Amino acid sequence: MLRRLERNKRPGFATRAIHNGYDPVDADGALTPPVHFTSTYVFESAEHGADVFAGLRESYVYGRTKNPTQSILEARIADLEGGEAALAVASGMAAISATLWTLLAEGSHVVIDCVLYGNTYALFTRGLARFGVKVSVADFTRPETVADAICADTRLLYFETPANPNLRVIDIAQIAAIARSVDVLTVVDNTFATPALQRPLEHGADVVVHSATKYLGGHGDLIAGIVIGDTELVKLIRLQGLRYLTGATLSPLSAFLILRGLKTLELRMARHSQSALAVAEMLSDHRAVAAVHYPGLATFPQAEIARRQMSAGSGLVSFELKGGLTQGRALMNALSLAQRAVSLGDAETLVQHPASMTHAAYTPEERLRHGISDGLIRMSVGLENVEDIFDDLDAALTECA
Repeated sequence: MLRRLERNKRPGFATRAIHNGYDPVDADGALTPPVHFTSTYVFESAEHGADVFAGLRESYVYGRTKNPTQSILEARIADLEGGEAALAVASGMAAISATLWTLLAEGSHVVIDCVLYGNTYALFTRGLARFGVKVSVADFTRPETVADAICADTRLLYFETPANPNLRVIDIAQIAAIARSVDVLTVVDNTFATPALQRPLEHGADVVVHSATKYLGGHGDLIAGIVIGDTELVKLIRLQGLRYLTGATLSPLSAFLILRGLKTLELRMARHSQSALAVAEMLSDHRAVAAVHYPGLATFPQAEIARRQMSAGSGLVSFELKGGLTQGRALMNALSLAQRAVSLGDAETLVQHPASMTHAAYTPEERLRHGISDGLIRMSVGLENVEDIFDDLDAALTECA
């Protein structure tokens, strides 16, 4: 496992994404890590089993909490994010919920950013409230509102950056400094940027979560989530949030597919970012477009923060047409290369309407208050030739003009 390279220097990101956490010698020389299809594991003796359950020995016991293929993935993604440990689970929402159910209890208070993925927002504002957890909503692009929202019962701050769907960027270091000053945890959803472009732990965050369904897997063929943090915290989330609070186990095959996706993550994120910037610039110059939101644009409100904590803008572009929702829907229906679908991070270009799809969990008043207009369109720019994406957009814009 990179023994010779590690004598001289830390291997680069792509090298670690391909090799870290696995040595072919440990699997009879198999170049690709094997997929362990088993639900349970055999003990050497009754005494061995007793020691494992008493916490005296480490061992695989049952597939709900840990699998050898999953362990390779966890070691690899923890290294890429700069964390001590990781936990892979069955979905991005499972990663978030397993973390929250572990860290929060009745009477706990959390502060969330006003712009989150719709189901995440619903989990905080509707789901947790049923169990006595108090939630405050703040504008994390204005750190003073975060500080004002913190109280004696606050346990964690939660946000996405870039945020879904309007891509607003939050200063991770500034929010983490506020949290540390009052002994509160900072949890960051890094799905849109991935560790190839941004590593929140390096900026002071305590926990990072991902929907690995998106860029980490990268091919639209799996559902998965990841939690990254320090060893003790991740162990606690595994033994509580995963083992008996959610039971949201990742399948061994999904772990294998994410490992495959990680091998090309750096290359894919560079291409996604390059093409998305070109699309954002093209849309910015089009007469039918009222606004374009993309962290790589010089006109983006948080462009300076994005340059400081991200190495590129990633593959999402959000925009609004001058004709509002009616023209936006006409555009979506006129596209032929881009597919109408709510996910992102795939090789295919995908387009969706947040107000009626991914962010329908917000009330119309909440969307208006938090900058998610009815006319906003979110495009996940894929890996097709960018000239073909241009042609598709130009023809659709002309048709719906």
